[in-house]
Amino acid sequence: MATVDKVLRWRRPTVPPWRSSSPDADAELAPLLAAYRSNQPRADTALITRAYHVARAAHEGQVRRSGDPYIQHPLAVAKILADLGLDDITLSAALLHDSVEDTGVTLEEVAAEFGDDVAAIVDGVTKLDRVSFDSKEAQQAATMRKMLVAMAKDIRVLLIKLADRLHNMRTIAALRADQQQRIAQETLDVYAPLAHRLGIAEMKWQLEDLGFATLYPKRYAEIEQMVSTRSPERDVYLAQVLEEVRDRLAELRISAEVTGRPKHYWSIYEKMVVKGREFNDIFDLVGIRVLVDSVKDCYAALGSIHATWKPVQGRFKDYIAMPKFNLYQSLHTTVVGPQGKPLEVQIRTREMHRRSEFGVAAHWGYKEHTPDTDTAWLQRIVDWQQETSDPRAFMESLKIDLEQDEVFVFTPKGDVVTLPAQATPIDFAYAIHTEVGHRCIGARINGRLTSLDTPLRSGDTVEVFTSKVAGAGPSRDWLKIVVSPRARNKIRQWFSRERREDAIENGRDELTKALRREGLPVQKVAASAVIPKVAEAMNYADLDALHAAIGEGHVSAKSVAQRIARELRGGDHEEQLPATARQPRPSRRKQTVGVHVEGLDDVMVRLSRCCTPVPGDEIIGFVTRGRGVSVHRADCANAASLVATNGDRL
Repeated sequence: MATVDKVLRWRRPTVPPWRSSSPDADAELAPLLAAYRSNQPRADTALITRAYHVARAAHEGQVRRSGDPYIQHPLAVAKILADLGLDDITLSAALLHDSVEDTGVTLEEVAAEFGDDVAAIVDGVTKLDRVSFDSKEAQQAATMRKMLVAMAKDIRVLLIKLADRLHNMRTIAALRADQQQRIAQETLDVYAPLAHRLGIAEMKWQLEDLGFATLYPKRYAEIEQMVSTRSPERDVYLAQVLEEVRDRLAELRISAEVTGRPKHYWSIYEKMVVKGREFNDIFDLVGIRVLVDSVKDCYAALGSIHATWKPVQGRFKDYIAMPKFNLYQSLHTTVVGPQGKPLEVQIRTREMHRRSEFGVAAHWGYKEHTPDTDTAWLQRIVDWQQETSDPRAFMESLKIDLEQDEVFVFTPKGDVVTLPAQATPIDFAYAIHTEVGHRCIGARINGRLTSLDTPLRSGDTVEVFTSKVAGAGPSRDWLKIVVSPRARNKIRQWFSRERREDAIENGRDELTKALRREGLPVQKVAASAVIPKVAEAMNYADLDALHAAIGEGHVSAKSVAQRIARELRGGDHEEQLPATARQPRPSRRKQTVGVHVEGLDDVMVRLSRCCTPVPGDEIIGFVTRGRGVSVHRADCANAASLVATNGDRL
């Protein structure tokens, strides 16, 4: 039996067992190597083979919840990536992605055996299980942050995470019901949109349908039943359409592959729930895909189809001339097909189709890395996630950002700015610079003045105007207008900072008053080191933090002042006060109303609220039970009543 010590050369310099592997290991590894060679026939498989044997030895004796040997999971993840055409470094990292997390293998050992690239990818995929978190939500957010940063450096980290999640969703039945619900929801909220962002359609719809089946099994079964019932009728109609399109293109001598487009269950469910459409309306909308050899043939095929069936106005999209944010390219049109039914048509080249199915993974078959333009959105996510400390807010913002499409607009100098769909000039201003956003007061779109809540469209040229007034800032109403996480976070930070500054100022004033009430010399105390010492003793980072806590009501100014007084009286300070000066001033509450009762020094005196006497008024006093002397004006109606009924208390 191979052990990690035998497999890892730096632990024991023996002949590596992969040179004379067992028949079981060969059979287990064969499907992965076959998938890899199908995309890269001349590639060397030595790195993948070594990684497999290290992973197999590291996971020896481990089983998954399903009861399968654990090695089946990294093998399945690597196989998914091999089918996408990924390179040997990615596949090796996929095989080892759980070794560092769940076994005794270290990152240093992975780097020594397989190189820094493999080790960096494995580190990016590894969860933060060894760190203590306040909640599961905080751990999820921290792990996602780490993954996003690693993904921005090397997109292969995300590809492995997506493949890992896809296999986990395929085997999710072995988990507890609550775990299934949490993982499936996260899959629909984060991982499926990430696959969409990368343009990997095949992985996106699988993640969506698996998440749908787990979260809503009854609804999934209902849609599955409706699809199977209607499929035969739909298939007959689809066959008629496909035959007619093939004949038309053959007449033009266009070499084309014409197929139907399957309807995925989650897509059907979303349209029924979000758009309120009936199942029959969705399922009857037949879609076909036309794959040709060149861009010229794309437009020729489009002309032929429009000549055959009448196009529906407003339903033509040219994503070849203007690709989507994930560089997806295709011609989309809807026509009135046979029997008057709407027919959706997608036309693209075979290379465009390959990219639409495999997304950025398509690059790794023939390029060293993916272009920066593919993942510019990822770097933006990394930028704003560093400004969001709250785990719940971070995950919610991530979900929103991933679900949004994008628009491309221009600055007056011609620079391109990418923003979420429905973005406004305010979002644009914050994308330029935080201060530009804070001071934004107006905008011009394509040379015309417009309001700040106007949605931007791709191709717009946007110019914003800023205020020169000192202290200018955003409006709270902007939070109802902006759609980009960056703008939303910056606006919230501004108001949070403003609230903190107000709290610091109020807290400083309250503490000053409290120090005076304690009989302390405020200026001398403020210039000393005693207040910072008290702040530190109370676990506040600095004086501002202490003042803010007082201003926000977290701690009373009186208690802080008393603590400062105790520190001065009992501590070893140059500014320690003499005994006479250290004593609080005696209370003069009995004199504060300006009334003296002859023969009594300690009696409580209060002014009656019914008549509120002021100096110069003729007054009378009424002795109350337990509340001292109540003072009334002589002409007070209540006083007259008291004289009549309780004259002995005057």
